[in-house]
Amino acid sequence: MPPPHPRRTAHPGRVQEAAAALRAAAPGAVDQALRAALDVARELGEELPAPGAGRTGQLWLRLSELARLDLSLARVVEPHLDALAILRQAGLEELAGRPAAWGVWAAEAPGHELVARHGPGGWELTGSKAWCSLAAHLDRAVVTASTGGGRRRAFAVDLAHPGVVPGSTEGWRPAGLWDVPTGDVRCTRVPAVPVGEDGWYLERPGFAWGGIGVAACWYGGAAGVADLLWEDAARRRRPGGRPLDQLGHAALGVVDTLLHTARTALGSAAEQVDAGGAGGDRGAVLALRTRRIVARAAEAVIAEVSAATGPGPLTGAPEHVRRVSALQVYLRQEHAQRDAAALGRALLDGAPGDRPW
Repeated sequence: MPPPHPRRTAHPGRVQEAAAALRAAAPGAVDQALRAALDVARELGEELPAPGAGRTGQLWLRLSELARLDLSLARVVEPHLDALAILRQAGLEELAGRPAAWGVWAAEAPGHELVARHGPGGWELTGSKAWCSLAAHLDRAVVTASTGGGRRRAFAVDLAHPGVVPGSTEGWRPAGLWDVPTGDVRCTRVPAVPVGEDGWYLERPGFAWGGIGVAACWYGGAAGVADLLWEDAARRRRPGGRPLDQLGHAALGVVDTLLHTARTALGSAAEQVDAGGAGGDRGAVLALRTRRIVARAAEAVIAEVSAATGPGPLTGAPEHVRRVSALQVYLRQEHAQRDAAALGRALLDGAPGDRPW
């Protein structure tokens, strides 16, 4: 067995440099910035704990810090960490330990079907997959595919295989997160390593935990948006500044309350995950509830900061515009009223008489 590669830590300077490179990259010229971001992702994959391993709060805090710095950087790092956690939960430590940049492609879309079949040398994937972020930049991915009869399974694939052909990302033109190119991928008899059995990907406790990790990124993005409000208030307290009026103080109070609520929900969720109380139906309810709290708080922070600061930052502060736009796109990973309905159903399907409040 070859010796393990040296353990690296994500030096704060490299994290800052990667975030700055993404912010400075011009449309159509993000390759170098993405390479730096993926290097940070690899380093953090060696440094940060997996969810459920006793330090979940530390993991989610680091994700929120990355998102507060730059949401595009968080959007590169979070799925890499999620993929490593999935592989370890499936007992595939050897795959997780390889120095590769990973993604997770699990979205389903009409008109796209990826099918897994047994070939001469094992499982193979053929078909197309939608919403594949960074397909031309990653080394490997955890991908969900149909195994027939309505069943689905996760597989690990090497994206260097010639049967993997990333499609055009021209249709990916959001105002935010445009520097995390996303598009379709076509596979033709691509060798694949099963990651769990049929249905395992969605049924494992880590599915809920990964969803809360995304919410930690939303919280960090919201805190980054709120920083503008705080910095404006701090400037006004300096000699010669125009002091905040009652409405300005009220905006600070509202934003603080919103962020505190989201932060408290994430901290409580981390404690429950590490205590072993977030598996099965409980984990699903916890994830839906926590994501709902954080998403609503983030949306309210955007609205409150916008109302308090007026049109100036949205018309003359490009970095703030980038933050707001990226956060609005990222938040759409939460399915709004559909997730609220899913939470309501999950609560009613719990133990009879087990009222949640």
